[in-house]
Amino acid sequence: MRAVVVTDPNAGVAGMTLAERPAPHAAENDVVVRTYAAGFTSGELGWPATWTDRSGRDRTPTIPGHEVAGVVAELGYGTSGLSVGQRVFGLADWTRDGTLAEYVAVEARNLAPLAADIDFVTAASLPISGLTAWQGLIEHGRIQAGQTVFVNGVAGGVGTVVAQLARDAGAFVVGTGREPQRARAIEAGAHAFVDVDGGWSEFEGKVDLAFDVIGGEVGARSAAMVRDGGVVITIAGPPPSRKAGVGTTFFVVEPSRPQLVDLANRVRRGSLKTFVGDVVDLDDAPTAFAGAPSASGRTIVKVREG
Repeated sequence: MRAVVVTDPNAGVAGMTLAERPAPHAAENDVVVRTYAAGFTSGELGWPATWTDRSGRDRTPTIPGHEVAGVVAELGYGTSGLSVGQRVFGLADWTRDGTLAEYVAVEARNLAPLAADIDFVTAASLPISGLTAWQGLIEHGRIQAGQTVFVNGVAGGVGTVVAQLARDAGAFVVGTGREPQRARAIEAGAHAFVDVDGGWSEFEGKVDLAFDVIGGEVGARSAAMVRDGGVVITIAGPPPSRKAGVGTTFFVVEPSRPQLVDLANRVRRGSLKTFVGDVVDLDDAPTAFAGAPSASGRTIVKVREG
């Protein structure tokens, strides 16, 4: 099969090429997915799991990418809940070869059925951003109607989903970003927009939940907005300074079939939209991986037509 491979942690994107690789086989409780569309995270070459397996052993050359939408091609022994030929989408394992390939082996529990009225490109843009937002707001943040939610990076992949889920839950959503991102923030569901460089004082002490995807100084400033008894949810690491009386939860997104099903249902009924920018072929994936993020949304790799 054709796949994007990287061979040297020190070379980074410069060491990424399109190559022929052996197609995977389904181990116990695995599914082999015929990939139609795939998503990636630009920083994943810096993750230790990109280069080692669960036992810490080197696994180069490695195939990047963790979001997949496609069709079940093979079932491993003991796999249940899915069938050959079924449309699926989900989040591939961090420590195994990824989704920028014509086929990928994934634990069955990491995949969810994909309805025919959701296209593969849309589905491939959903798992990481959608699950991160869902788990941060609902599982860790226990969001409630009437709360005020402060969203850093509201125009980004995670931020746009956070804004939509928070608004759907009945929260008042305040998003931060650069001025050119204001229109995207409002489109994504933010009730108010604050430039990342100023204008924060209006909400100081009035925020019930701050969702931070940036960290550093911005994360610390977000924590300062939160009222006593509120919480900071972060995927960027705990803020460098903490406010007394404010809780902090740092988490790493995990696969979840029930949550993927919920996200897909939201897409189908029109309450959730993913923002897709460039759609590139597998041949162009190394160039896209190395390029700057698209201002119009997530870059998705279309592996085959369908």
